[in-house]
Amino acid sequence: MGTWQGRSRRKRTGGRLRPLRKKRRFEIARELQTATLGAGTVKTYRVRGGNRKLRVLTTQTINVFDPATKTMQKAKIVTVRENPANPNYVQRNIITKGAILETDLGLVKVRSRPGQDGILNGVRVAAPARAA
Repeated sequence: MGTWQGRSRRKRTGGRLRPLRKKRRFEIARELQTATLGAGTVKTYRVRGGNRKLRVLTTQTINVFDPATKTMQKAKIVTVRENPANPNYVQRNIITKGAILETDLGLVKVRSRPGQDGILNGVRVAAPARAA
């Protein structure tokens, strides 16, 4: 079943809103496809207006920006440490924007949108301070 992105049939107060028209094809959202760890796979798909978008389905590497040295490096992803979008994504190694990844260079915060951009960029973050 598709996801509908049209206007709700209810008001904010909970009252019924009488629709002006039926559902339209352009209001249907795409099925959810998430970026995970694995062999690198990128999918191209057509969007409205005939444009193209890239979606990362699986990846093993991330482009890491180090603010201390102001350099970019490619790093190998070990695992997903945190994901504020959904705690369940950590167990399933699903990568979204804002996720904290453990790489061979240290902890990295994802700054790109893998489902929209087709690339994985991140910024190196300092390790959290441990309580003594």
